[in-house]
Amino acid sequence: MSFFGKLGLVTLTATAMLAVNGCLPSDSSPQDEEKEPHFILGKSRVNAMDYAGAVEAFNEALEANPHSASAHFQLACLFDQKESDPAAAVYHYQEFLRLNPQADNAEVIRQRIYSCKQQLAADVLPLPSAPAAQKQLEDLAEKNRQLQDENEKWRAYYAAQQAAPKNVPTLANPASAGSAVPDDVSAAPANPPPTSAATTAHPAPKPAKARTHTVAAGETMAAIARKTGVSLSALEAANPGVTPKKLHVGQVLNLP
Repeated sequence: MSFFGKLGLVTLTATAMLAVNGCLPSDSSPQDEEKEPHFILGKSRVNAMDYAGAVEAFNEALEANPHSASAHFQLACLFDQKESDPAAAVYHYQEFLRLNPQADNAEVIRQRIYSCKQQLAADVLPLPSAPAAQKQLEDLAEKNRQLQDENEKWRAYYAAQQAAPKNVPTLANPASAGSAVPDDVSAAPANPPPTSAATTAHPAPKPAKARTHTVAAGETMAAIARKTGVSLSALEAANPGVTPKKLHVGQVLNLP
């Protein structure tokens, strides 16, 4: 074999090795990426609202094709909107832009990255915003008003009990006994019998109703703690069987 023939063979072999190792840019189109079997499975699971299963399928699509910008985009949307994992959403959004920098929705994705980073900062430093603080003050004012109303009801009840006439037994009329002899009339006891404690005891107040919160779209455990005015640790302790990263819309949480 000639020198140039050997050189061409070496070049072709090196190029093939680079392609196998993933060092060359992928030339697959989004249409090709979306035909990958795991990607198709992930889309069907999203339609069935099996979001955890969809995440698993799209991760398998990335294992089959690490350059799949479409799989990164689907994972970013799931972690951003369904699984409440802003850190993972930021990673997959950034990978999508790295693999597809000329995407038509690049500006929208950058805005979502910024929003996810804001959410991460809020979870790390749970400082209430002005609207959140105002909401907490309004909730406290409403609870105070309810307690005042309940107090007024009890005051009115006790006042009515004090004003009610006592049931004092009266002496029997001798004439109604059918005898004109005074000796036949038995005298009524000087002191009326004591009233049973059971008849004078006031009804015990009803126990306070347990507080709950129904998870809305986009809410995290930390956001719910801020909204309801409790600490994150207390909220997690009141819901031992709940995984913070697995919240779903409509789930009911106990409030401490």
